Amino acid sequence: MKNGFHILCLVCCALGFNLPAVADPLAVTVTILPQKYFVDQIGGEHVQVSVLVGPGQSPETFEPLPRQMAALSGAALFYRIGVPFEEVWIDSLKKAHPSLVFLDARDGVTMREMEPAGGHHHDDDHQHAHGAADPHIWMSPANVRIMVDRLRDQLVLLDPLHAAYYRENHARFSDALLQLEQVLLSQLAPFKGNQFMVFHPSWGYFADAFNLRQLPIESEGKEPGAKTLKRLIEQARQEGIKVIFVQKQFSTGQAKSLARAIGGHLVVLDPLAESYLDNLQKMADAIQGAYQ
Repeated sequence: MKNGFHILCLVCCALGFNLPAVADPLAVTVTILPQKYFVDQIGGEHVQVSVLVGPGQSPETFEPLPRQMAALSGAALFYRIGVPFEEVWIDSLKKAHPSLVFLDARDGVTMREMEPAGGHHHDDDHQHAHGAADPHIWMSPANVRIMVDRLRDQLVLLDPLHAAYYRENHARFSDALLQLEQVLLSQLAPFKGNQFMVFHPSWGYFADAFNLRQLPIESEGKEPGAKTLKRLIEQARQEGIKVIFVQKQFSTGQAKSLARAIGGHLVVLDPLAESYLDNLQKMADAIQGAYQ
């Protein structure tokens, strides 16, 4: 209906008739704050973005509120990211909102496997799942370039009247992503192949993008047992790791204990921060500082 109205507006304007302005902005619902940043960068003033998982919340344990589900009835687009709670709700959402367009941010992105706790798949106190896809795709600028290509195309389909605006914003943001990627590649090049220790394995795509390796303490919500903790302490001591990166959405109890054991300390970083470009630079600076 909206697309047809846009076409009618263009025809009427060409003939000299005036029509009321197109209902604006386009309502978009996203799962996490970094997606809001991406949509804002491309859609600008012509989009209004609602976020399901708010600041301080974890998509690993999130359950949407009834009012959030009801609000989707007013949205034109649901931009999903592939976190676990979406899989539980996606069929119900599609049935409840048959006119809602669904865009999957994972389309076109090569998925990696989630590392188990301790970075090993064996010799642990309990078995961890192997082969589960890592959902943190936005932690690679190259992935985000793929994501926003498809986001641009979807916004153009939904709102062709502002197609040129979306394409111009997309080109500018894609350039910014590429520039940041080159800066971080140069900044982190001296540490190629080095490991950095994290509590939750949110930074795997970042590590792959910049030739690093993340060493997670926990994985898929499963905290490590005594054998894995002992192995982590040994690895940290062997490699001189003194910093453990944690995020506010998870408990830091085990990370604190491990930091004490290696004579190190914790650094808080948030992969769910909205200011995406600044956040990746902050991560690179923190890793560089941890190695020096």
